[in-house]
Amino acid sequence: MSEPPGAAVSLAGTPQAATPATSVTSVTPVAAERVQPLRHPGRWIATAVVLVLLAQFVHGLATNPFYQWGRFGYWFLRPTILDGLLVTLEVTAFSAVLGLVGGIVLALARLSRSPVLRGVSWTYVWALRSVPLIVVLIFLYNFSALYQTLSIGVPFGPAFFRFDESRLATDMTVAVVGLSLNEAAYAAEVVRGGILSVDQGQHEAAAALGLPRLHQFRRIILPQALRSVIPNYVNQLIGLVKATSLVFYVSLLDLFGSAQTLGSTYPGDIVPLLLVVTVWYLILTSVVSVLQFYVERYYARGTARTLPPTPLQRLRAGPAAVRARFRAETDTAGSRRPTASA
Repeated sequence: MSEPPGAAVSLAGTPQAATPATSVTSVTPVAAERVQPLRHPGRWIATAVVLVLLAQFVHGLATNPFYQWGRFGYWFLRPTILDGLLVTLEVTAFSAVLGLVGGIVLALARLSRSPVLRGVSWTYVWALRSVPLIVVLIFLYNFSALYQTLSIGVPFGPAFFRFDESRLATDMTVAVVGLSLNEAAYAAEVVRGGILSVDQGQHEAAAALGLPRLHQFRRIILPQALRSVIPNYVNQLIGLVKATSLVFYVSLLDLFGSAQTLGSTYPGDIVPLLLVVTVWYLILTSVVSVLQFYVERYYARGTARTLPPTPLQRLRAGPAAVRARFRAETDTAGSRRPTASA
């Protein structure tokens, strides 16, 4: 069937009149829609309240004459305070190393197949975590009253070497031994938890390669366990830094002990001396926290696609990110305007 020129055929086959070539259909453009970000007015209000409270706290801290900031500056770098700080650093360093080594040994004993090793390790951890640290220090300080001499030899037989306990147990030795014994009990559980966090397949793969057990632990198990051990042990290390203030009770003048001695001589400067101790402890724990970040960042190389930014990188990117976010929200607020039809 033929159709006259200018006719169109519908889907049903019925001829329809063709649209004139000169006729143009007018189409109204659709207004562009922008996605509005979710508003958080409560967050801005909470931020403003926190900033106001923080400003009031800083203002009161700076203007209150009770703190005696002039005396604080006088005592902050005095030789007596610096000598006590050096003692604190020495006690912390020795106790941290010995405590970690003892914790590793105790953790391996807890995971051993020997029931004797497991029982002794569990008893040690249970006892040292139950007794307060100050009791351990005072007990060791008076240890010479119980055992005046120490000997090494055959049990129930002759002694080969004898030591005078009063000469060995100096104030520094008592402080380091007491803190190390206490720290080893907590470090043992931290290390044991890190070893247990390693996937069992890693143990099986290392055993399948025929590697010695010591080599398996040093090269395969321990590096993977450190990812979970480091944050927990650094938390213990920060607690150890503060726990050194207890060695004052065994006649060792650390940072806190030096401030206490000066406070008894200058009773009017007790508050600024306590502020000096507080600021020095804040500095020490901050340094430990920074070291923790970089050590964690080092061991995260094989597990994270991108390494976390350093504190300096965050400090540089922080103001720029806040300005970009504020600009985006303010631009979006005036973006929705009615669009006229064409």
